[in-house]
Amino acid sequence: MKKNFIAFTLLISVLTMNAQFKNATPPVAEKKEHIRDIHGDKVNDNYYWMYDFFGKGPDSTKAVDYLKAENAYLEEVMSPTKKLQEDLFTEMKARIKEKDESVPVFKNGYFYYSRNEEGKQYYKYCRKKGSLEAKEEILLDVDKMAEGHAYYSASGFSISDDNKLLAYGVDEVSRRQYSIYVKNLETGEILKDVIKNTEGFACWANDNKTFFYTSKNKVTLLSEKIMRHTLGTDASADVLVYEEKDKSNYIGVYKSKNNKYIFIRSGATMSTELRMIDASKPNDEFKVFQSRLKDVIYDVTPLADKFLIRTNKDGALNFKLMECPLDKTDAANWKEVIPHRKEVLLSDIEEFKDFLVFSERKNGLVQLRVQNLKDKVEHNISFPEAAYAAYVGANPEYNSTILRYGYTSMITPSSTYDYNMLSKEKKLMKQYEVVGGYNASDYVTERLYATATDGTKIPISLVYKKGFKKDGNAPLLLYAYGSYGASMDASFNSARLSLLNRGFAYALAHIRGGQEMGRQWYEDGKMMKKKNTFTDFINCGEFLVKEKYTSSKHLYAEGGSAGGLLMGAITNMAPDLWRGVSAHVPFVDVVNTMLDESIPLTTNEFDEWGNPKNKDAYFYMKSYSPYENIEKKNYPNLLVTTGLHDSQVQYFEPAKWVAKLREMKTDKNVLLLHTNMKFGHGGASGRFDYLKDVALNYAFMFSLEGITK
Repeated sequence: MKKNFIAFTLLISVLTMNAQFKNATPPVAEKKEHIRDIHGDKVNDNYYWMYDFFGKGPDSTKAVDYLKAENAYLEEVMSPTKKLQEDLFTEMKARIKEKDESVPVFKNGYFYYSRNEEGKQYYKYCRKKGSLEAKEEILLDVDKMAEGHAYYSASGFSISDDNKLLAYGVDEVSRRQYSIYVKNLETGEILKDVIKNTEGFACWANDNKTFFYTSKNKVTLLSEKIMRHTLGTDASADVLVYEEKDKSNYIGVYKSKNNKYIFIRSGATMSTELRMIDASKPNDEFKVFQSRLKDVIYDVTPLADKFLIRTNKDGALNFKLMECPLDKTDAANWKEVIPHRKEVLLSDIEEFKDFLVFSERKNGLVQLRVQNLKDKVEHNISFPEAAYAAYVGANPEYNSTILRYGYTSMITPSSTYDYNMLSKEKKLMKQYEVVGGYNASDYVTERLYATATDGTKIPISLVYKKGFKKDGNAPLLLYAYGSYGASMDASFNSARLSLLNRGFAYALAHIRGGQEMGRQWYEDGKMMKKKNTFTDFINCGEFLVKEKYTSSKHLYAEGGSAGGLLMGAITNMAPDLWRGVSAHVPFVDVVNTMLDESIPLTTNEFDEWGNPKNKDAYFYMKSYSPYENIEKKNYPNLLVTTGLHDSQVQYFEPAKWVAKLREMKTDKNVLLLHTNMKFGHGGASGRFDYLKDVALNYAFMFSLEGITK
């Protein structure tokens, strides 16, 4: 490392670590004064210089060198666990069926599926015409396409109505900036129509030569424009059909399931606006379905004779269902079909020619309700366990009486079912196979409720292996997310068996900020109520200690992205509660990020966190932002991970956080930062490589528990 790029100072004393870690001297980042002055509040940020990598300024190489030094430190500290990590990777990989195939999905005369080959990291995207006995057609060999790439993501597969063309997106960097390609499925030719810097999905019009796509801002990565492309023309000639002026909105384009309409959706956390055209008339001007209204969210499902509208209009917090004529779509013509229900969240609608399937949430659990459109008779699909995850799967065929859905729990591997909506018969199409054998009866799952500071009951889903003793001496890993209304349901994970089989319990806290208990659950965990998310998690940890599922000597916490913010907050607020904390791609520098509108996605997030240019929002954010609230005190053992190319949470947030923690913390616990220099927010793209990160995380916790095998 060049001396003029980074100044490292040596710690006076060598850290005293757990026996499973190796003593080493950590890097200490250079400090440069940088004053943030807003709302009369002056704050010095000594590590602000780390922002400069993607700006290619004078500090860019310094930032990379610092990350490399932290990686080298982690490698040395964790070196005694090298064999353990290798064994864990091999163990977890061995549970994955290498030669495998997805359940085929039928659409427009073809069965589509993907299949994995032994030893391959990716897959082949295939189809068969008319019958599963027909000859296989390999549409994309992603294994071959990914050769020579450290990261490779192919997504957004979209087939033209005549079944002759495939549009797909490719990201080779992990910045979620996809190039769209088109393949002629009759000749195998990749057409010259290549469109860069998109969201990666092409929406075909019914003429089989026109498609629409979402173009991104190259700096902020915001979804900014909807463009129309005609095959055979240069991308520079593409036509702008919609440009989003509100930087707090996300936009996208999609076709209705009945193939009649193309919609443009513009939406923020608390507002929506849809535009539409006839899918057979791609050159028409998009018509507004209903212009955006303050604090009104809506989405649209076209039926043969009307539109259904799921909306929160007029205070329907958990959403209600309305309808309107095909030719009169403004809100004045909306008529209520299903009223708002305080105890039930209407989450989504899946439409078929003769059926509707409503995805709902009640008491924190998903319910699937089927309605026959001919006679309006309804019934619910039953699920056998007290805590589970259920979801509507891929159902692209409009003229079908079969619903494809997924089901899993903490002890039930992911299962795919076909459900006959007429006969009510279920058929298990596939269950995730744990290679080497798995017996669900060897494990126990529970549904618990912790009491939050304000008296609210917080659900916890828990799993452990039989023989687990509730005497306070067992290790337990507590996970949560708690943002954006994302519901974290109880589900199976074969890698998790490596924890459970070594005596750990695993708990999932359904804290506020998610939407498990309805829309109010989300509202009570965002903006100026964000701290509920953090105190809920702490209360769940305290409850598990009180009930002797574990103790603070054996309690671990884990979260990523916005869940990484959660990890940063709980280490500041209750550092003595945790033996170790794993924070993955953590959003820990809230104030500075939300002040910088050039950073990807910042403006989209104002309705989630607030805009710190507003004085009240600024000081509330500052009161919980992990980076702002580091103090001279003891912290738990910490493993922090990030990716250099992360577009969602830039690498410099965790890097700054770790640097400041090194400066301020008064304990001798380990603090580790691992930066993947090739990947971004989601980590490795291959189906096995991500397990190396899981192995590192488990080895970190096992070392603290004295588990060596």
